[in-house]
Amino acid sequence: MRSLSLLLLAAVIAAGWGQTKSEETKKTMKVKRITPVLYVKEIEPCLPFWIERLGYTKTAEVPDGNRMGFVILEKDGLEVMYQSFASAEKDAPAIAREVSGGRTFLYIEVDSIQAVIDAMKGIQIVVPLRTAPYGARELGVKDPAGHVVLFAEFPKSKV
Repeated sequence: MRSLSLLLLAAVIAAGWGQTKSEETKKTMKVKRITPVLYVKEIEPCLPFWIERLGYTKTAEVPDGNRMGFVILEKDGLEVMYQSFASAEKDAPAIAREVSGGRTFLYIEVDSIQAVIDAMKGIQIVVPLRTAPYGARELGVKDPAGHVVLFAEFPKSKV
């Protein structure tokens, strides 16, 4: 009888019975991308930072009157999005207060910190070039909207 109970228990576990829907979702859900959305008063001043300095391309744009309300910028499969506070207010009034005035910090791993240094000439440096305790060489700047963007180059693995 005990072996029959153990067999039933094994069948229940194998069939996934007893698992909650949340547990099943956690096991089967695959995160395909995480994209930051930066909220700003005006999008236009931020575009040269990403397009001219970092080589991103504008892949989508939503106007809001005579200004941009939303934009997606992409490079090498990585995206960053900007939305204006005014557009957020119209798009999702219930959460607009949550985004107004908030700043975001981005941490971006790069293959060459020197290329970042070259691209950021004239941009406000908020974290001077340093080597972090975990070995990354880092440089932090502010984008034109005041968001801190910290670039990091990790040492090459010596295998």
